[in-house]
Amino acid sequence: MVDKLDGEARALALAGLPDWTTIGEPDGIRRRFAFTDFNEAFGFMTRVALLADKADHHPEWSNVYNRVDITLTTHDAGGLSQRDIAMATAIDALLAAR
Repeated sequence: MVDKLDGEARALALAGLPDWTTIGEPDGIRRRFAFTDFNEAFGFMTRVALLADKADHHPEWSNVYNRVDITLTTHDAGGLSQRDIAMATAIDALLAAR
């Protein structure tokens, strides 16, 4: 079982993810990514899908042309967990590497 992040642990975890926005329903984090075109956006989604599958943690997302919206939450924990923080950090690292 994965625990939901609360209090100081939550604040510390979120401090390292300044580009992600906290959301209330579901309790989690969200970020919008914009790319030059559909191919670049879809390529990014493919790389995220490989990371997510390996981590057995799958984002809620949508794609419209050059935009990808990702929401991370851990349903088993009832909200934001360390798994979401790790996934967001890995996603951010993909962008930094391009």
